[in-house]
Amino acid sequence: MAATTTDGSSDDLHTRTQQSPLASKRAQQSNTPTEANRKGRFGGFFTLGYKEGFSQWWANVPAAAAEHTVLSYVSYLQKPPTHTQTGLAPPSANDSTMLVSDAPDKEASPIRTNSLTDPYGPRQWNSELVKLTGKNRALNEFSVERLGEAKDQNLVMLHGYGAGLGFFYKNFEGLSRVPGWTIFALDLLGMGRSSRPPFRVHSKDRQKSIAEAEDWFVDALEEWRVKRNIDRFTLLGHSLGGYMAVAYALKYPGHLNKLILASPVGIPEDPYAVNAEMPDPSQSTLANEVTQDQEATIQHTNLKIPDAAKTAGDNNNFLNARSKGQKPDPKDDDNPPIAPRKPLPKWLTYLWDANISPFSIVRWSGPLGPRFVSGWTSRRFSHLPPDEAQALHTYAYSLFRQRGSGEYALAYILAPGAFARSPLIRRIHGVGRQMISLNGTSTSSVAVAQQRRENGVPVVLMYGENDWMDIAGGYAAEQKIIEEKERILQTATAEERDNDRGTAKCLVIRKAGHHVYLDGWEEFNEVMRKEMEDVSQHTGHD
Repeated sequence: MAATTTDGSSDDLHTRTQQSPLASKRAQQSNTPTEANRKGRFGGFFTLGYKEGFSQWWANVPAAAAEHTVLSYVSYLQKPPTHTQTGLAPPSANDSTMLVSDAPDKEASPIRTNSLTDPYGPRQWNSELVKLTGKNRALNEFSVERLGEAKDQNLVMLHGYGAGLGFFYKNFEGLSRVPGWTIFALDLLGMGRSSRPPFRVHSKDRQKSIAEAEDWFVDALEEWRVKRNIDRFTLLGHSLGGYMAVAYALKYPGHLNKLILASPVGIPEDPYAVNAEMPDPSQSTLANEVTQDQEATIQHTNLKIPDAAKTAGDNNNFLNARSKGQKPDPKDDDNPPIAPRKPLPKWLTYLWDANISPFSIVRWSGPLGPRFVSGWTSRRFSHLPPDEAQALHTYAYSLFRQRGSGEYALAYILAPGAFARSPLIRRIHGVGRQMISLNGTSTSSVAVAQQRRENGVPVVLMYGENDWMDIAGGYAAEQKIIEEKERILQTATAEERDNDRGTAKCLVIRKAGHHVYLDGWEEFNEVMRKEMEDVSQHTGHD
C-alpha cells in the first residue's frame, strides 16, 4: 500500500488528485454527474463516492503523516515537527495497541521561527511522545514555546471524543502570542496518536466503574504534569476533554490557575432539567454532531440568545425559567412546553451498552470506512477551504481506524444520548474547593491539621451560538459554582475572603457550533487570549 511520508514528499496530500468530501458535496449540490452523485439511497449522507473511498482506504495514510499535513496549515509554521514514534505504520489487526517506537530517528527536532518569518516570534514548535509508567502508556504532545522571554504560565489543551490535537490547528499560533506562556496540546491516552493500551474496567459497582474510566484519563494527565515539572497551569478541555478536565480538577486539586470548558459534555443531570423540549431521536445531540452542517451553522444567528450573552459573560441567565424548572408560558412560542420523553432506538441502546463504538464500525467496514467518515467530515468541515477540509478528513479517518482503546470508556461515562452517568452538575461546584495540604499538594496522606481548602479556581464555560450541547447546562453550572462560593465564604475569615479566586462565567461564541475553537476560531482565540492575560495578571500561589 502507498504510504505518505511526514516530510510531505511524493504522496503529499496537497498534491493528491482525490476529490475531497467537501468537493463531492458541492458537486452533488450543483447536480454535477460525478461518481459521488451516483451513490443511491444514502447519497445525501455519505458524500464520498465508492471509488474515492476505496482509493483513500488503499492509500492507508498513516496517522503521523495526516497529523503533519493538518499542522502544516498553522500560520508561520509550514513545516511542522512531527515525531513518528506512533502512527507511522498502518494499523495492525494482530494486536490491540498502537506500535510505539523508541528509535531515536523517529523523534522530531524542534522547529524555530524567528522574527523575520514570524511577526509574533521567535517561537519554538515541538512534537514529542511523553512516556508514562506502565506498559505501552505514552501521550502525544505538541507544544509552542515563546523564546527570549520569561515563561511562567502554561496552557494545556485537551480534545474531545475520538479527536486529536491536530483539531486545534487554528488555535496554536493565536494562543502562543501571549507573552510568558507555553502551549501544550495533548492527545488523551488511547486516542489520537497517544499509545493505545487495552482499556479495562474491573469493578462491578456502577460508581466505581465510572471512577475507573475517568481515572484512566486523568491519572495519565497528572503523570504527564509531574514529568513536565509543571506546578500550576490553565486547563482547556473541549467536549469529552472538558468532562475530563473537571474530573482532573476534583481528583488532583491545587494545580489549576483557571479551568476553561469549551462546550463540555456531561453537565446536565437530565435533558428535561435544562431543555424546553426533547428532540426526536433523529435530532438528538449525538445525531446533530454528525448531521449538522457547519457552513450553515456559522452563518446562522440564534435569535433565542441575546447579544448581551455572546462573549460578554452576561450573568443574566436567558434560560432561567427552563434551567430552574419553572413552567414556561404556553403562549410563548419561544418557550414551548416540555415534551414527554421519547425513548432512543433500541438498536442504538443495544450498541451503546455492548460498547460497540462508531470507530469499530469504521474499522470493520474496510474500503467503505472513508465513505462512512465522510458523512461526518463533509458536514463538520464544510465551512473550511477544500484543501483544509480534505486534510482534516484524512486525519480523522487515520485516527478512527486505529485499534480501539480509550474510546471504550465512553459507555461507562455517558449513557445513550450523551448524558453523563455521573453528571458534572452534581460535582462541578467542588472545583477549587477541595482540601489540600498546607504546601498546596493533595491530601491523600496528610493529617487533617495540616490541610486547608483551596482558594477557588476561576471557571469559564464556552458554548457556540448554535451549539447542540445544552448551553443552559453551562448556566446551571455557573450558578452552582457561585452558590458554593457564597456558602464557603459565609464562615471564612477576612483574609480567606480576600484571597478567594473562585469565579464562574458562561460565554457564547458567535456563529459557532459545538466545535467553538474551529467554527469561530478567531473570536475564540481572542477570548482565550483575554482569559490567559487575566491569569497572568491575577495568579498567585495559594
